[in-house]
Order: sequence, then structure tokens, then C-alpha cells
Amino acid sequence: MLNALEIVTTVVVGLMVGVEFSVAFVINPILNALPDDSSQRGRSHGGRMLGAVMPFWYIGSLVLSAVWAIAGWHHDGAGLVVIAGALLILSVIMSILLLVPINNRGKTWTTENRPADWKEQMNRWDRFHYVRVAVLIAAFALLVAALA
Repeated sequence: MLNALEIVTTVVVGLMVGVEFSVAFVINPILNALPDDSSQRGRSHGGRMLGAVMPFWYIGSLVLSAVWAIAGWHHDGAGLVVIAGALLILSVIMSILLLVPINNRGKTWTTENRPADWKEQMNRWDRFHYVRVAVLIAAFALLVAALA
């Protein structure tokens, strides 16, 4: 049973890392290359769509990691799982304090009501997101290492 939990947790976290990596290094650069109206509309839509799903994915990943750490406490790699869980907690805190407030504003913007500094706010979100992606990659790597 522990093996199944380890695999499910690693896959769930790995998929989340892949989505967040893609947002940072594929989707947002594509959107940024579009004309302002299209770029802003794409980011607003992405903010609404991913903003609805990601909280469950982040919390689910954290819960799975916690269950793995508890269930596998006396097994090799438990310390790595605990550190990965701490990094996932950090990613949730970063999301709530830094990224969600910007995303909540951005997802309501239209070409008619966006603020003059909308690009600056999106660039700030991108910088915070790069750091969050690095934290998530580290958590994922620790979970993979715990499997070995």
C-alpha cells in the first residue's frame, strides 16, 4: 500500500510541476508575444481556469506528501519526504501571500477595465512564479529521491 501511495504522490506532484513549469516557460512567453489585448485576455482566462483548479492540486499534493511521510516514517527516504512536504507548504504560502492576490485582480481584467500598470503586475507575478516553480521542482526531486 505504501508503494502505491509513493507512486500516486510522485505522479500528482510531478504533473503539477509540469503544468507550473509550462505556464512559466511556455504559455506565458507565448502570451507575452501577442498584442496587448490578446495577451491580457489570455492571462485573464488562464488565471480563471487554473485559479479554479490549482488550490485543490496544491493542497492535495501536500496532503499526499504528509500521508506518505507519516505512513513511511520508519522507511528510508522519510526525511526527504518531510523536506519535500515543507517545500510544498512554502509553495502554498507563497501562492496565498504573493501570487493569488495578483491573480485575483488579473482574472477580472478586460481590455476596458485593466489598470495602466497591468503589465508590471503580470511581470511581478511571473517573477514570483519562477521562484515557486523552483521550489516545486526541488520538492518533486526530493520525492523522486525518496523513492530510490
